[in-house]
Amino acid sequence: QLQLVESGGGLVQPGGSLRLSCAPSGFTLDYYAIGWFRQAPGKEREGVSCITRRGVSTNYADSVKGRFTISRDNAKNTVYLQMNSLKPEDTAIYYCAARMYYCSGDVAEYDYWGQGTQVTVSS
Repeated sequence: QLQLVESGGGLVQPGGSLRLSCAPSGFTLDYYAIGWFRQAPGKEREGVSCITRRGVSTNYADSVKGRFTISRDNAKNTVYLQMNSLKPEDTAIYYCAARMYYCSGDVAEYDYWGQGTQVTVSS
């Protein structure tokens, strides 16, 4: 079964940092763009960031620009989301997803998803 596995979530105080990881199970990420999405209670799933298959291009939601950084290490078959200066409004379940080659903001265009990891920002 092809899927992604997220890790690195947890409880952090406002202003703190977390690094999320996304690794595949059953395939390699070489040909895939990877997107990070999040979903807060009662809200729709929204795009946070995305990185193309070779890491040449990245994009970010306005709400996280300057605070979050997406990166990938294809040798380790892993994509990361470094989250700094976290705010309570960043609290959500964070998901990574894969689609061939290019990024998209449309959740329906992603082929594989992880189960999500909870991020809670609270004092």
